[in-house]
Amino acid sequence: MNFISGTASRRSIAGRMASRALVLALVAPAMLGGCTAIRDRRGYVGDVALTQSIQPGIDNARSVEGTLGRPSFTSQFGDNIWYYVTSAQQREIFGGSHIVEHRVLRVRFDPSGNVLGVDNTGMDLVRDINPDNKTTPTLGRDRGFFEDLFGNIGSVGAGGLPGAGPGAGGGPP
Repeated sequence: MNFISGTASRRSIAGRMASRALVLALVAPAMLGGCTAIRDRRGYVGDVALTQSIQPGIDNARSVEGTLGRPSFTSQFGDNIWYYVTSAQQREIFGGSHIVEHRVLRVRFDPSGNVLGVDNTGMDLVRDINPDNKTTPTLGRDRGFFEDLFGNIGSVGAGGLPGAGPGAGGGPP
């Protein structure tokens, strides 16, 4: 009887270990799926065939808007230029994010609204800016902590005090 009960207990232990291994095999891919990078697209989502269909000398502003939609932004000064911007960032789970794709479609128009040219640019014009400095440089003199704290004592509201001299109240004398 000892031999039979010992074998049965070994089988039950082996069965439990097998069921735990099966559960681990099913749960592990689901948990590791959360460790993948997240890709985030922003801006204009366009079709390559549509963007290539814009022809200088044939299309005008109205046909471009009908084909591509409203631009991401337009030029404010100088020539009439429309920009369609798309960008894709990849965010790592335990890290920062970085741009993996950046495209700008630039459509230039003449003063009458006809297309002069269409240009595509990409990552070559993206600049890496690191705004994580702890200080902001300013023009002027460097003031210390106590000068910042007590520098305005006596100057705030001095023009509006009664009896402060000619022109009291902030107006002209």
